[in-house]
Amino acid sequence: MTLKQQQQLKQQQRLSPQQIQTIRMLELPALEIEERIKNELDENPALEEGLDSPDEQEADYGADDSSSDGQDANEDLLLGDYRNEDDIPDYKLTEMSSREERRETVLFNSEQSLSDYLLQQLQLNGQSENDRKISEYLIGNIDGDGYLRRDMRAIADDIAFQSGEDISEKDLARILGTIQELDPPGVGARNLQECLILQLKKRRATKESELAVEILTKYFDEFTRKRYGKIQKALDIDGEQMKAIIREITSLNPKPGGNWDDSMTTIMNRIVPDFVVETNNGDVILTLNSRGIPDLRVNREYSDMLKDYAGNKVNQTAEMRDAILFVKQKLDAAQGFIDAVRQRQETLQHTMEAIIMLQEAFFLTGDESKLKPMILKDVAERTDYDISTISRVSSSKYVQTNFGIYPLKFFFSESTQTESGETISTRKIKQIIKEVIGAENKKKPVTDEELTAALNTRGYLTARRTVAKYREQLGIPVARMRREM
Repeated sequence: MTLKQQQQLKQQQRLSPQQIQTIRMLELPALEIEERIKNELDENPALEEGLDSPDEQEADYGADDSSSDGQDANEDLLLGDYRNEDDIPDYKLTEMSSREERRETVLFNSEQSLSDYLLQQLQLNGQSENDRKISEYLIGNIDGDGYLRRDMRAIADDIAFQSGEDISEKDLARILGTIQELDPPGVGARNLQECLILQLKKRRATKESELAVEILTKYFDEFTRKRYGKIQKALDIDGEQMKAIIREITSLNPKPGGNWDDSMTTIMNRIVPDFVVETNNGDVILTLNSRGIPDLRVNREYSDMLKDYAGNKVNQTAEMRDAILFVKQKLDAAQGFIDAVRQRQETLQHTMEAIIMLQEAFFLTGDESKLKPMILKDVAERTDYDISTISRVSSSKYVQTNFGIYPLKFFFSESTQTESGETISTRKIKQIIKEVIGAENKKKPVTDEELTAALNTRGYLTARRTVAKYREQLGIPVARMRREM
């Protein structure tokens, strides 16, 4: 085997660092782009809020530079001229595509977490020091829903590794039992079955609650599959008793820890629309939501400072060279960020205009049946953007209309044909499925075969497998799971 060197000439297409920054900002929804701009304003003193004067808008802040060896002051600095990677503006790094964008963690203030609440109750239980430490570790493994989903053997191994103390699964189960006695009822359960049983045992004992515990203990699978007839026969109970037991079980909380996450979930799920679409006398008016996006400009003092440094070629010191590098990198980063924000806004505007043109009937009436079949390619052809760009714009973006707030993905759907050959959106098929199921007899729900027949009767030739797929996409369970007593 011999080693040899050879030259090879090939062409490659690569995104520039500036393009990468623009793409990343394009993906951000309204709230995140607002936070991103705030962070950049805090981190880069060369970036500030405000409008540029005409002279400043035409200025090229990245063109001025000087060096101690007499190079031209207008020659751009190469990446190699920076002393180390930390001095290089983020958007100039060619490795930027492989890095995680720095984002400041947003902290939400909550009065008391679930873990704190449980630990507070434990202080009154009079546990030994060893049991208390193990209890604290178990509570630390309880998730936001209130469940302990980790394997007990794995927890025992972790405790042994961290403290050097072996603990049996039997002792772990004993200590976990203490935690499961705490409030809220059902906390510390390892699965849904145990969670519901724990809650029932804490309730006032009645005939229905005792039967409910027995059903969940012995016939949990049958109950989840709504095989009520089999349960009634096994326990020798009538339909009225079964209804009372079902009411008892369905009144339980399947996520006992969820109440502690409500405030955070509300904040996290708050939707700020990226677009506002209104109608006026038959005209559709689009407004880009720029509430959290201020006008940005390059700091004039920094640009003047760079010109002063670059113009002073006599007796330049190492400190002056460092100052030039610092000021230049901040100006480059500021101008690159401004360009990326401007490009993002233009792309969002043009994309939404194309969507409105394709779905104008819906924006005028709010009738979902008037939505036309539309895929990413349709919008890409109207905007001359790449399909991947349209995909990034439509992801995590919302539009406010006269009829509600919709995610942009709501307007995209595939097409299907009616019996007469008319092309319609699959969303119309889903709307009919929802209407038929909404009007069904809950004691005898409509099956997928009956849904298919109902659609075929209306002229929509759809296979049963396709109907089942649409039903699942709507989040509607099968007929057996929709049956009520």
